[in-house]
Amino acid sequence: MEQKVNYGLWLEREIERIKASGKRPKLLLHACCAPCSSYVLEYLSSVFDITLYFYNPNITPCEENDFRAEELRRLCREMPLSHVPEIIVESYEPEKFYEAVKGMESMREGESRCAVCYRLRLEKTAQKAKELGVDYFTTTLSISPYKRSEWLNEIGGELMETYGVSYLFSDFKKKNGYKRSIELSHEYNLYRQDYCGCEFSKVNK
Repeated sequence: MEQKVNYGLWLEREIERIKASGKRPKLLLHACCAPCSSYVLEYLSSVFDITLYFYNPNITPCEENDFRAEELRRLCREMPLSHVPEIIVESYEPEKFYEAVKGMESMREGESRCAVCYRLRLEKTAQKAKELGVDYFTTTLSISPYKRSEWLNEIGGELMETYGVSYLFSDFKKKNGYKRSIELSHEYNLYRQDYCGCEFSKVNK
């Protein structure tokens, strides 16, 4: 049986290596929403120069997408981070999501439709990371207990090879990361949605 990779431990060791180098790398952090971003920003902002990248074509309706983006902006204004991140809100492209998951509409959250959605968002992030010339890219998605961190990291690793930008392997739910994100959400009165974003996850729970 293949041994599972401890991505949380990998991240800890990578951060230790970066701190020892005395450098401050640039990170493009894909953000799905403010609550999931809160702990990740708290954890990483002292180590990286972070640019947040909001690209989530799975979210519906458009008003939901816009509200989540605005909550992310508000969090960055109000949270006392050592380095305030830049935020890039990408164009809303729901047609890309529907095209990618065609035929998978009846699947439940956590099934293979989600892997397709992960790849869609991460590939766009990897492309932007290469365009910006950053050192790393990653996503806040692994903080959720409903997201498959092994899929996210496998996809990230593949895209790292394709685009030539290092993927920051991670599992942000480790070390009570998800619990801390809930605490921070209460502290900043963040909107916590009750579905991942796509209409299919809302219906097929």
